[in-house]
Amino acid sequence: MKDEVPNLKDFDQRLRDEAHEDLADVIAEEPTSKTQIIAIYGKGGIGKSFTLANLSHMMAEQGKRVLLIGCDPKSDTTSLLFGGKACPTIIETSTQKKLAGEDVKIGDVCFKRGGVFAMELGGPEVGRGCGGRGIIHGFELLEKLGFHDWDFDYVLLDFLGDVVCGGFGLPIARDMAQKVILVASNDLQSLYVANNVCSAVEYFRKLGGNVGVAGLVINKDDGTGEAEAFANAVDIPILAAIPQDDDLRKKSANYQIVGTSASQWGDLFAGLGDAVAMAPPVRPTPLDQDGLLGLFDAEETGGNVTLVPASDEDMRGKNAIEKQSLEVVYDNV
Repeated sequence: MKDEVPNLKDFDQRLRDEAHEDLADVIAEEPTSKTQIIAIYGKGGIGKSFTLANLSHMMAEQGKRVLLIGCDPKSDTTSLLFGGKACPTIIETSTQKKLAGEDVKIGDVCFKRGGVFAMELGGPEVGRGCGGRGIIHGFELLEKLGFHDWDFDYVLLDFLGDVVCGGFGLPIARDMAQKVILVASNDLQSLYVANNVCSAVEYFRKLGGNVGVAGLVINKDDGTGEAEAFANAVDIPILAAIPQDDDLRKKSANYQIVGTSASQWGDLFAGLGDAVAMAPPVRPTPLDQDGLLGLFDAEETGGNVTLVPASDEDMRGKNAIEKQSLEVVYDNV
């Protein structure tokens, strides 16, 4: 009878070991979880919405169940998917329904096209609230709508990367996503943002988090190679390189979907869809400022500038007055 009593001390230790297991270091195969939640980050205007609208459309065309959630206060994620039409945001709809004494329903905020389910969290009006807090509030509403019971193969979260407050870092800080995808181009500012996100991932990994970076999508690739050099430096893979092409620019500006087999760009986005599905979360090695500048020609970035310290006299300008020294000077005997 005594042998049937479980060893609770060993069981407790196994739970502790499992909780501290570093998933990004041990996952080497395709994730087996039913739903992959993927957060996409990048500089504003770098093409996240273009990339995600076409990626989600292609993944749905490949037979996957996909939910696309816009988490940018600009609410532009779903515009391309819906031909330029802006769908009602969760936050705005929630406010209106609350004033009317009604509950928000799925059909009020979630819409479909090409097999993709899509919605926008939204944000406050300019100068009237915190965008990050709006993101947190939006996810609280999603949970009330049954987010954890939904049946999807992929949930794609489109986040603004420029802002580093806690609301926009939610998927990384709270392990809400399994992995992060970065969108950047061959320019310093977009790679600065991508590096910042890598730094956030590394910071929360040190605190026990498990989110990793699946890789980098190079958008508007002009072939100069800085984004590729960045990916190599921080040790993350390149998932796709979308060329700087006038046809893509025009179609994006006209809200046309190119992530379909009927498009000449279909194979590109099909490859990206496969890469996103298979890419494991890895732990990046973010660069310091000098390392980031080192990816570019010093003549173009000012990387060869020397810092010259300013003096108190420099700061005072014409108000500078000579102060008498308190140093004791002894005559030579």
